[in-house]
Amino acid sequence: MNTPSLRITLVSETFPPEINGVANTLGRLSDGLRQRGHQVEIIRPRQADDSAAQEDDNLLLCKGWPLPGYPGLQWGGVSVHKLWRRWRRQRPDVLYIATEGPLGLSALRAARRLGIAVVSGFHTNFAQYAGQYGLGLLARLLTHYLRWFHRRTATTLVPSISQRLELERRGFVGLALMARGVDACLFNPARRSQALREQWGLAPDDLAVLHVGRLAAEKNLSLLRPCMEALQRTYPQRRLRLIMVGDGPQRASLEQQLPDAVFCGAQRGEVLAEHYASGDLFLFPSLTETFGNVVLEALASGLAVVAYDEAAAAQHIRHGHSGALAMPGDQAAFIDAACWLLEEGETLRRVRLNARQHASRQGWPAIVEQFEGYLSSASRQPAHPANTGTASAMAIKPGSTAPRG
Repeated sequence: MNTPSLRITLVSETFPPEINGVANTLGRLSDGLRQRGHQVEIIRPRQADDSAAQEDDNLLLCKGWPLPGYPGLQWGGVSVHKLWRRWRRQRPDVLYIATEGPLGLSALRAARRLGIAVVSGFHTNFAQYAGQYGLGLLARLLTHYLRWFHRRTATTLVPSISQRLELERRGFVGLALMARGVDACLFNPARRSQALREQWGLAPDDLAVLHVGRLAAEKNLSLLRPCMEALQRTYPQRRLRLIMVGDGPQRASLEQQLPDAVFCGAQRGEVLAEHYASGDLFLFPSLTETFGNVVLEALASGLAVVAYDEAAAAQHIRHGHSGALAMPGDQAAFIDAACWLLEEGETLRRVRLNARQHASRQGWPAIVEQFEGYLSSASRQPAHPANTGTASAMAIKPGSTAPRG
């Protein structure tokens, strides 16, 4: 059955062309919803290249303030009253709030006053990030706030089974699973470039060990050095080079720790896809991901991925078949998994083929259709603008949304 056309508002403090998993996901979802005939309004902070952007019924730009420690990312701010006036004039059928900062909070309050249905997404585990930086008290406060915030939306969409289990353990309710997709035409082994590999100083038989992502403390990048040392010690006959794609506050210190690595900076689009496809092995040591879009991008590009058994890796990698997994936090097992992939040339070749085959079936259209179902279901529920009751802890599926306060 076709879903009736909806007016959908997406609220986020990050959006393309910014480079991060949240922005990438929202760009794909908003484009997909428009292609399916829905009217999509975007509310986000103003970006550096927005000088020519014109606000209209489908775009509201607000003030932004730099997010400490995250150059290029912002908190957004807009008054509840401004949103209330805007939505009284042209009321959305449903809101999707992707970030829980000041902008998301204002949108939540305005929507509740007007009785507009709200679906939220749990894209970034800021409480876990705070814990990684040794800020235990702040992590607990953030957990309380996030639980309070998401309880006041109809459904909270989480991208992975492991993230849903973790949030349920912390008392979150009304959680529903919505994974991520990958553009398997863009991220494709056919984009492999010998010219790029030569720029990295690699011969045809050398191996490029890739990492793609933000260079920040929460990504557990200190594991890369001992892993590379173990690989080179175990296979002295193989020439290996670590290729770092991305930027962030730890770049300078990592360049000192990894003097033989090639640092490529942030890349996007076809250039990013070429970087992926020109690698051989992909190391992803992060323990703080709600999903980890780069895992799917690496698999689609035909890379053998080594990761911890959680989030995207747990959902999309079959250990020994399409990648190699280690129990979360077990550094020795992570390093052993990477070494196993290089034990025999046939192992690496087989894993890479299986990785590509699996990821090529994980397209965005099915994810967009699932997202549409959650939004449509929420829009049909009775509005309870003043309700603060306790929600059911059951998982929500499209067409079965538990009301929450």
